[in-house]
Amino acid sequence: MIVVTGATGNIGRPLTQALAEAGEQVTAVSRHTAAVPDGVRHVVADLAEQAGLKPALDGAKALFLLLSGDLHGPGAAPADIIGEAASAGVRRVVLLSTLGVVTRPFGQTRIAMRALEDTLRESGLEWAILRPGGFASNALWWAESVRARQVVAAPFGDIGVPVVDPADIAAVAAACLLEDRHTGGAYELTGPEVITPRRQTEAIATALGTPVRFHQLTREEAKAAMSRSMPAELADDTLDILGSPSPAESRVSPDVERILGRAPRPFADWAARHVAAFR
Repeated sequence: MIVVTGATGNIGRPLTQALAEAGEQVTAVSRHTAAVPDGVRHVVADLAEQAGLKPALDGAKALFLLLSGDLHGPGAAPADIIGEAASAGVRRVVLLSTLGVVTRPFGQTRIAMRALEDTLRESGLEWAILRPGGFASNALWWAESVRARQVVAAPFGDIGVPVVDPADIAAVAAACLLEDRHTGGAYELTGPEVITPRRQTEAIATALGTPVRFHQLTREEAKAAMSRSMPAELADDTLDILGSPSPAESRVSPDVERILGRAPRPFADWAARHVAAFR
């Protein structure tokens, strides 16, 4: 049996589906009740409360570990989840980390994530670590303005990074959970090309079949908008990456293709599949 945490999100949902279709017994873990594929066991649990996770891990051979933001905050102890998994007899853990542990290792969140990576490596369990860069699904931040005004408002319109489709992250996670050959690897996951916000806007317009205008925000305007849904420090950190990506953050990684045997999906593919969100 394989346990998937964050099972109702944009990575966990397709991962759960893929594992079920592969004939695996799957336990989907989320904070709230949600629909899951037929045959999948669902457990409502908060990873911050270790006692709630124990029933989900009973009989598990592998765990996909995706941490919510509060599990990186002060007083959080995500390493305890790895210890709990080992005590429950789990043999393999696939951890969703971030490319930032390599490219910008000194932020508080990334220091904590790197420490968790080290805990997993030293746990005696089989492991694989996934380090995605920016997500294609971050474009959903623009969905409301596209629906209401046919406009994407974003900073740094002509500066790009190779955003990755969450479905590709899920596919890589499935391979790492199911195939021994990926054990002990840390994989950097990106899309197939560097794409700017202006070009993302064009892809959304193509998917919709209607014009969408790009409006460039100043950094200050973008920070004010982002700070309504995240700490100001994290907003600044995100804007640093978007405005001045390092060579490592601009690099297209071969790891998705290396694991899946195909190129990663382009942003236009993601936009076409999620066009309903922008209508």
